[in-house]
Amino acid sequence: MTASTAALPQPRSRSARPRASLVRRIAVGVDRPVWIRPSVAGLLVLTALLYLWALGDSGTANAFYAAAVQAGSQSWKAWFFGSLDSANFITVDKPPASLWVMGLSVRIFGFSSWSLLAPQALMGVASVALVVGAVRRSLVDLPQRVAAAAGLLAGAVLALTPAAALMFRFDNPDALLVLLMTVAAHATVRALPRAAWRWLALAGVALGFAFLTKMLQGLLVLPAFGLVYLLAARTTLPRRLAHLGVAAVALVVSAGWWVLAVALWPADARPYIGGSTHDTVLDLVLGYNGLGRIFGGSGNGGGGGGTSGSSFGGATGLQRLFSSEMGLEISWLLPAALLLLVLGLVLRGRSSRVDASRAALLLWGGWLVVTGLVFSFMSGTVHPYYTVALAPAVGALVGVGGALAWRARDSWCGRAGLAGAIGSAGVWGFALLSQDAAFLPWLRWTMLAGGLLAAAAILVSGVLADHAGRRVLAVAVLAGSLLGLAGTASYSLATASVPHSGSIPTVGASSVGGGPGTGGAPTGTAPSGTGAGGTSSSASGGATSTSTGPTSDATAVPSGGGGTGGTSSAALTALLESAGTTWSAAVNGSQAAATLELASGTAVMAIGGWSSDPTPTLSEFEAAVAAGEVRYYISSGSGGGTGGGSGSTASAIEEWVAANFTATTAGGSTVYDLSDAG
Repeated sequence: MTASTAALPQPRSRSARPRASLVRRIAVGVDRPVWIRPSVAGLLVLTALLYLWALGDSGTANAFYAAAVQAGSQSWKAWFFGSLDSANFITVDKPPASLWVMGLSVRIFGFSSWSLLAPQALMGVASVALVVGAVRRSLVDLPQRVAAAAGLLAGAVLALTPAAALMFRFDNPDALLVLLMTVAAHATVRALPRAAWRWLALAGVALGFAFLTKMLQGLLVLPAFGLVYLLAARTTLPRRLAHLGVAAVALVVSAGWWVLAVALWPADARPYIGGSTHDTVLDLVLGYNGLGRIFGGSGNGGGGGGTSGSSFGGATGLQRLFSSEMGLEISWLLPAALLLLVLGLVLRGRSSRVDASRAALLLWGGWLVVTGLVFSFMSGTVHPYYTVALAPAVGALVGVGGALAWRARDSWCGRAGLAGAIGSAGVWGFALLSQDAAFLPWLRWTMLAGGLLAAAAILVSGVLADHAGRRVLAVAVLAGSLLGLAGTASYSLATASVPHSGSIPTVGASSVGGGPGTGGAPTGTAPSGTGAGGTSSSASGGATSTSTGPTSDATAVPSGGGGTGGTSSAALTALLESAGTTWSAAVNGSQAAATLELASGTAVMAIGGWSSDPTPTLSEFEAAVAAGEVRYYISSGSGGGTGGGSGSTASAIEEWVAANFTATTAGGSTVYDLSDAG
């Protein structure tokens, strides 16, 4: 070889080429066990069956949001603003992102239970898939079979969390919220190895739309995601800061465009912003859906950080997530997840700054700890089903922490961690199932005994001979993991087996089968006579069902409030359908208005909105009546009801109507024809 040719780069033989990096091999699927894809597909199919099975039995579920979806299918303006009615009197008390998804489904397929609820179920399947992928990518330095098993375990925990089985079959905003936060987590995990700012920007966009789903709750994960990228992204500190700046801009733009549009839209040409006191979205952000949720007030009740807590979540404190309905919805594997979080951080304590496993623990652990603490100590309104926002983090920590403990199984620390996680799952599952002795009594004893035996076997395996010890350890971990999932799986199956309706759905079996944790709910006020069909609401194990009695002219419509059943009589429905005015009727409160809208397909003015909103004023209502925009007024029979009370705008309007118009009845409801003065 001459000197000139020696200077040129020479081709390398195949054997001399360096092997692709582990990250690259995983990305392109090299050396991937053949069972991984079929297993992931099987998990997603089973999740879809769980969330879609008999989905139509729940009817319109939460009628408050269902009515807004119906309105959005009738008016694009109502769809954009998230109006409760197609004539755009008032919006729901949340931003409209979740209504956009369901509204598009209804526009394509027509209004039905399936077109309303199927998108929610599919969001659950997508969330499970994203958690599986994120966990696998976080364990790049483990064998593929271990990383894949950890991802499957994480996805199964999410799918089988009772709160998830409840909310991914319901039309509340929480399904989209969880999906968007999980998208952001997955994108952050993808961004870390190569410091990919585009993935981080996607995380910002996802959290921006999470804000447009449930406002500040969607941003509770933001501190964890930002700090993890700042710590663990594989690039220099200036680049990390710059990438976070890009993501922040993406978040602000994706969250702020709708807020800006509402602010610039003339107030008299758009609906009133429900839940606000000054008809602004900012008031919702800082008040009713923001600081009011944390500290009480602003229409939230509670406040002051007292021990009684808010209306529905139980007493404030660390015990809240483990108590009563919240415990049943989310806490089955919460002790195990927290234990594995601590263990994983100990095991990865001396790893490099960019260690993917530790970054995953910090990301999902930060999500769990920050959101869990807020839920535990907030003094405003907090419903147990909010805890579905913790489910992806619990699943991911069980998967990642369990995989790291398994890798360290030859050490005392690893075996102790595995034993502690499995034992805690069995003991806590026993405690939760013991709240109702009638619910699968054999299961709790099986979980307790099996979990403790598996934990003991894991510890004993360390003193056995190598071959025997490995076999005992593997069998004990597998059996203990299955037993640990048994409680949450049984409760999720029980939850999915019954229909749910009302504004505060709870988990468990129906009143026929029984189950721990009867869910309490405030009683909503529907127009007098709307119960003419003999509705009843029962909740044992948290399932709320609506049954209609024998009265012939009552058409059952799930109520939007408080878990109560509501009906609109055939006579009243026919009256509203023939009204021919902008609003067929006016009634106190969004719950009652939603019931009537779903029955009649017409726009109904919800006086006072969901929570005593100061709209309309008496003079505004008088002007609407004088202009012929409202045909009927339906009395609540209580001087207000939800959305209005004594001395409120609603009370003043009811008194004015009673003094100036003649009362009649329609299907048992007291109705005033506003086209004829008394």
